[in-house]
Formats: sequence, C-alpha cells, structure tokens
Amino acid sequence: MTAAGLPPPAPMSETDGPLTAARLASLRAEGRPVVLRGLVADWPAVAAARQGDAAMIAYLLREPTTRPVGAIAAPPSEQGRFFYTPDATRLNFVRGNGRLETFLSDLLRAAAMPDPPAMAVQSEMIDDLLPAFARENRLAALADVRARIWIGNRIRVGTHWDAKANIACCVAGRRRFTLYPPDQIAALYPGPFEVTPAGVPVSMVDPHAPDLDKYPRFAEAAQHASTGTLEPGDAIYIPYGWWHGVESLDPVSILVNYWWTPDHHEGIGNPYDALMHAMFAFRHMPSDQRAVWRGLLDYYVFGAEGDPGAHLPVQAKGILGPPSRENLAAMRDFIRQVLG
Repeated sequence: MTAAGLPPPAPMSETDGPLTAARLASLRAEGRPVVLRGLVADWPAVAAARQGDAAMIAYLLREPTTRPVGAIAAPPSEQGRFFYTPDATRLNFVRGNGRLETFLSDLLRAAAMPDPPAMAVQSEMIDDLLPAFARENRLAALADVRARIWIGNRIRVGTHWDAKANIACCVAGRRRFTLYPPDQIAALYPGPFEVTPAGVPVSMVDPHAPDLDKYPRFAEAAQHASTGTLEPGDAIYIPYGWWHGVESLDPVSILVNYWWTPDHHEGIGNPYDALMHAMFAFRHMPSDQRAVWRGLLDYYVFGAEGDPGAHLPVQAKGILGPPSRENLAAMRDFIRQVLG
C-alpha cells in the first residue's frame, strides 16, 4: 500500500521495437498509455548520457546557443516539487532567463550538492536552440512535429493534462510517469486557472502524501492510476487528455517530447479557448437554463444524436456541413459577427 493506505498504481503496459506509422496508429486506437522500451536507445544523445553527466552536458554544449532560455527554480525546502504556495495564490518557484550554457554549468554544480535547489529548463524548441542535436536525434514517425527539450534535476511536476497527444523520450536520468484517465478529473481536484505551474490547471493532490480528508475522491483516482519508469533510451506514449505527473529521479535529467493533435482539421478553433468562453457563458446560469444548453451542446457539438445537419439539404447545411478550410473559415467569420 502507498501513502494514506491507497493501492500502488498499476504497472503501465510496455512494448518494444520501432515506431512505425502503423504502430503509432494502433497505439492511438487503443487509447491507453504505453511505455516504449528502447525506442530511442540508438540516439547519440543517449549514448552520451550513458557516459555520465559531464559527458551529457558536453554533448549539449558542442554548439553555442543563439538565444536565451527560460528557467525555473525552487529552494531546497520545496523538495523538488514545483507547485503552489500554501494559499494557492502564487507559485513556489521563480522564473528567469539566461544562457543555456550557464544553466548547464549550474546544473552540474547542483548535482554535487547534498540538498540542491530544484531547477529546470522546460519545453524549449530544439530545432532553433540546438540544431545539431535536433538533426542527430530524431523520431522518424513524427518527423513533421517539432521536438521540445526539458532539462533539470530531481524535480516533481504536478499531475496535469495536455490537449495534445505526446511521445516523451528519456535521454538522460530516469523519469517516473503516473497517469490517470481523463474521466478522473473530479477525483484529481484541479487547481485554479489563473495561476498554474503547467499552463493548465494541475491537481491539488500530492500523490506522495494525499490528504484524503481534504480530497476524499482521490481514492477513486488512485484505483485507475498506472505508472512506468523510463530509463535513458525509453519513451512513453501519453494519449490526448490523460492526466500525468512526472518525477525526475536523478541529478541530471533530460527529456525530449513530441506534442501533436491527431486528426485536427486545419483552421479549427482552440478547444481551451472554447472552454473558457463556455464557462463565461454557461457556468453561472440557473440550473434549468444550463440543462437546456447542455442538451444543445450535446446535440450540436458532441453529436449525441448523430450528425445534427444530416436532415438538411447539402446546399443548406452551412456551418453544420463537413469540416473544410472554407467551412471553418466561414464559421470563424460567423463567430466574429456574433461577438461583434
């Protein structure tokens, strides 16, 4: 049993072998997280990591960077957890900008400290920051997706979700992922929208020490959790919208990830923006009125009764017609008119 007497997360499914387009389609169809053992074991960066932290940093520093990077840091008292202050109105870390070379030097120094601060460079586009790294370390199945790099020490990122599918590749250090299905949102107790460590609301529950008096439904989320630990060269597939917490387990930890939105039509609106607008429009209505709009959304948006335009002549479907660049542009214009 884990903290609070909860069962440990189930081991995540694992597989190995190359990632072909057909295999990626199969993973997406299954809709479950999977550890992809050895997927990038042949990357030169992984070979450098196997030689030690100094060799890994030297590999990154072969080429000078051309722009600053953003970094975050938290004091040792936070024990590596990037999160909120106790009143949940501010974050427990600071942000800064500087040279990657300086950050990497500081990272190596911190690795020798018994109680180092938590530090990370997150979500930097590799192709314009480290072009040689990008050329030498590629995932052919997602060749048209821009890769991002995450560098840090022993840190914990709160459980959150992304409106994207994700393949994350472990380059240096070990990383532990713990995932929850999207339907566990209520049991994960999302935090505020206005201030967030991860760009979207994160779970307020510390899975290492869950307070079940304060967050009792987390006991249900724990029943659906799965976990996997990546070694250098391994990767993980995280389906669209799955909640995930990430722990970096070593003093130098590097991850490369690929985010993409499968099967999105060019010109489609931003779903997160739509969520904000929906909350603005519907959330504070009386319950009977919300019920009316829930039915309309189910009918027109989520297709609960099938195609809402199926009964209309083709020439009269308008924005209820099939998606196309022209149709989506017309819908955008229609929204502009409605909003004034």
